[in-house]
Amino acid sequence: MWAENAVFYQIYPLGLCGAPALNDGEPAHRIARLADWTEHIEKLGANAVYLSPVFESDEHGYDTRDYRKLDCRLGTNEDFRAVVDAFHKRGIKVVIDAVFNHVGRNFWAFCDVREKKWDSPYKDWFCLNFDGNTAYNDGFWYEAWEGHYNLVKLNLRNPAVADYLIETVKFWVDTFDVDGLRLDVAYCLDLDFIRRLRAFADTVKPEFFLVGETLHGDYNRWVGDGLLHSCTNYECYKGLYSSLNSMNLFEIVHSLKRQFGPEPWTLYKGRHLLCFADNHDVTRAASILTNPEHLPLIYALMFGMPGIPCVYYGSEWGEKAQKQPGSDANLRPAFERPQWNALTDRIAAMAKAHRESEALCQGDFHDKLLTNRQTIFQRQSGGERVLVAINADGAPYHAHCDFGCGRAVDLLTGSDVDFGGGLELPPYSAMFLKCER
Repeated sequence: MWAENAVFYQIYPLGLCGAPALNDGEPAHRIARLADWTEHIEKLGANAVYLSPVFESDEHGYDTRDYRKLDCRLGTNEDFRAVVDAFHKRGIKVVIDAVFNHVGRNFWAFCDVREKKWDSPYKDWFCLNFDGNTAYNDGFWYEAWEGHYNLVKLNLRNPAVADYLIETVKFWVDTFDVDGLRLDVAYCLDLDFIRRLRAFADTVKPEFFLVGETLHGDYNRWVGDGLLHSCTNYECYKGLYSSLNSMNLFEIVHSLKRQFGPEPWTLYKGRHLLCFADNHDVTRAASILTNPEHLPLIYALMFGMPGIPCVYYGSEWGEKAQKQPGSDANLRPAFERPQWNALTDRIAAMAKAHRESEALCQGDFHDKLLTNRQTIFQRQSGGERVLVAINADGAPYHAHCDFGCGRAVDLLTGSDVDFGGGLELPPYSAMFLKCER
């Protein structure tokens, strides 16, 4: 599967392209701006993009009106196909958000129910009760996503709904040539629907990739044979920043050992979960870290750990934003053009090292050295072995452990390293050390 060796770059198109917060019905060809970012994304070292919702919606994209029409605030279906083609010309795969758990109140089938009530042929597309009501005073109650009644839950147990969504995926592949889906709130989706979607994905296009948004619980419920290929690793997302903020690297290494360690009971050995330092729903890494010197190190942990790394647009140059109650708009800003600085250089080096290393893409996980402020862990696959060495302290650290070889090359700088007498880790440093045989 191509995604196992990929580096992802996430874009929230309605935000980056500067679309109005509410759908004003005014067509504009804003999505063409994404084509201007392809060179930057390629230079950064990413070879796949994940695009948050792009289809016609009321507001933020997760309240879908029409699954088969690009949001008019972004442009036309033809505009979107041109953007996908621009990514593909640079060898960049395209994964799009599939919001299949719920729709907006102006979704065409729900509009029919609001108008015709019992007489609507689509009433069983939703979980309705005509003996109740909601604050919208529709004359019936309906199940919503987590109590948000602007997000109307679809009845995925209804074969007609499942058929419609599967046909929609085929439409997306035929019309836009997309390479995969990110399933919004996958933890809410009916498992039989996920199994049917996976069976279809295996036939619609070679290596069509399915990754689900999951938060807590056992990710094996949603990922595996006949299920999704991957899911979001929120457990380690929390560990990445809080282990640095508390200067307690035991936290993140404990999570990685629990998930991927060598013991037979570890949870996700062989899985390729999507790992990230931030995204469109959470405070940006540059704002959540208490020590700015740790910003490159959170990415070193992310690119060094097992999984598929994903960088959120703007964070590669250190953009800041705090999550605010009631609105995520500040997390999803518009940018006229990408920026590049020293942090971007370091992330690009990490992305290149990860993408080109079998050990970093496919390798197992072994803890070699661990203190509150330093960690060295090993990734090994086939004949390649890489040691990820991180010093989160403001003072140098001299590391002594069984390196298993005498020399290495740092994949981030190209420098040769001699392990004779140990390893000197400068303050706030990270190395990806490819060991010589």
